[in-house]
Amino acid sequence: MRKSLRLVLLLLLAANGAISQLTYQNLYVDYDSAKTYKNLTIIPIRPRGNGFGEQTRLLYNYPDIISLSQALKQGLATISERGTASTENVHWLRINNKSGKSIFIASGEMIMGGRQDRMVTRDTILAPSDRDEYIPVMCVEEGRWSDKEKKFTYYNYANPRLRKVLDQSKNQLLIWKEILGQLDYSKINSPSLAYTARRQDKKFMLQQDEYFRYFMQQFRQVDSSVTGFICMSGDKIIGCDIFAGVNLFQGQLESLLHGYIEEAIAYGHTGTVPREKIQEYLDKILTNETLQQQYLEKNGKIYRYKNRIFHITGYAP
Repeated sequence: MRKSLRLVLLLLLAANGAISQLTYQNLYVDYDSAKTYKNLTIIPIRPRGNGFGEQTRLLYNYPDIISLSQALKQGLATISERGTASTENVHWLRINNKSGKSIFIASGEMIMGGRQDRMVTRDTILAPSDRDEYIPVMCVEEGRWSDKEKKFTYYNYANPRLRKVLDQSKNQLLIWKEILGQLDYSKINSPSLAYTARRQDKKFMLQQDEYFRYFMQQFRQVDSSVTGFICMSGDKIIGCDIFAGVNLFQGQLESLLHGYIEEAIAYGHTGTVPREKIQEYLDKILTNETLQQQYLEKNGKIYRYKNRIFHITGYAP
C-alpha cells in the first residue's frame, strides 16, 4: 500500500515538473495551420494532451493575470512619469494597478507619450496594490524630454529587431543606435528620433492594418487552443513567442502581432522557409530545458513565475 502511494506521489511530482516546462513534451507545432499574408507567415503552437484526458492548457491557466494592454484599455491601471528631471526619472515609470488582478508586463512593450516615449525593459508580474509601483524602461525617443507631460498611450510590442537589442544589451545607446538605423532604412524623418514614427506613417499604417485584419481573422476562426507562435518572412525566421497558458497568449496576441507585422513590412519579402529549417530552429528551443536555456541565453529570453516558465521568446538565429 505504501509503495503504491509512493508511486502515485512520484508520478504526480513528475507530472508537475513536466507542466512547468514549455517544451515538446507538452507543446506541438501545428505546421498544418500555417497562415501567410504577403511577407509574413505565422505557425501556431498548441498544448498537447497531458495523458490524463485533459489538455495541458487547462493546467497552465492563469485566470488572475491580465495583460498590460487589457489593464490600460479597461482603465484598471494607470501609467505616469515618476518625476520631472530626465536624469533621475527617464528609466522609470509609475504604474498604479487598481485591477484586483496581477498584470503581466513584458520587455519590449511600448508606452507612448509622457515626457518621451519608453519601452519596458523586463518581464514582470505586478500584483494589485494601493501603493505606487515602478517599472524599468528605456527611452525610444532620443530627441524629446518635454516640460509638459502628455497622456501615456499603450503602443504594443516593438519589432523583434529592437526587442533583441534590448534583451541582449539593456544598453540605452545601442537602443538609440538601432532605432536610428531603422528610421534611416525606412526613410522616415522624425525630429525627435521617435521609434514610433514609422508606425504613424500613412502608407505604413495602411499596410499594417491590412496584415492585422487578416491575421486576427485567422486566429478568430481557429479554436482557442493556441499558446504561442513562430513567425517567418521570406526565407528567414523572425522569431517566436510562447506563453504558459492559452489565456495569457490571447491577452498578448494583438500587441505581439503589431511588432512582427512591422518587421515583415519593413524588412521582409515573399518566400518560404523550409519546414526542416523551422524544425531545426525550434528543436533548439523546445527539445528540453537544457538546450532551451543554452540557446535563449544568446538568442532570446526566459521569464519564470512561481517556479514555472511563464514566457519564452526566441529571436532570429
